[in-house]
Amino acid sequence: MTSIEFLTLEVADPTAAERFYTEAFGLGKEVRLRASEEPTSGFRGFTVSLVVSQPSIVNGFFGAALAAGATELKPAKKSLWGYGGVVQAPDGTIWQLASSSKKDTGPDSRNIDEIVVLLGVSDMAATKQFYVDRGLTVAKSFGSKYVEFDGSSSPIKLSLYGRRGLAKVAGVPPEGSGSHCLTIGGGTETFTDPDGFLWEPAAA
Repeated sequence: MTSIEFLTLEVADPTAAERFYTEAFGLGKEVRLRASEEPTSGFRGFTVSLVVSQPSIVNGFFGAALAAGATELKPAKKSLWGYGGVVQAPDGTIWQLASSSKKDTGPDSRNIDEIVVLLGVSDMAATKQFYVDRGLTVAKSFGSKYVEFDGSSSPIKLSLYGRRGLAKVAGVPPEGSGSHCLTIGGGTETFTDPDGFLWEPAAA
């Protein structure tokens, strides 16, 4: 398993969710939708980041998401690391919209440079080793706070964050229960990681 090909979001209304993602982000094969009534409450333990090249693109996606029905969790603004904001889609998925640049070099192109799924984990060392044992290579590691895996050959990158830290970044309380409402498509086998995130074969 060296690549994430798609994310499957479990939603109550796939038709409405497809309309939202088309209007807000223009996402295609990277995001799949599956009808589900699995109970879930509070923080689902993950976020998805759309990484772009400049603030104007962040603003464009942010405005489109709000217009399509998203809820603002953190306004788009400058920070120490760049520029970004956080929204929650109507289906409950939390999206970070971010750029490492604080200045625009051109108009809003609506180009997405990277898609990153960030999983909130309870034991960073154990979960990091779990994924290393399945063929992923660590690109960056900051102790128990953050791990980023090499995603140079993958449509979607994987990163790990401490659950409480990720909730803080998202702007929500860390408590939550029930389904993650997420399945990660990659590799050739079905398995569940130490924090309950389900993976399915990319060919599924």
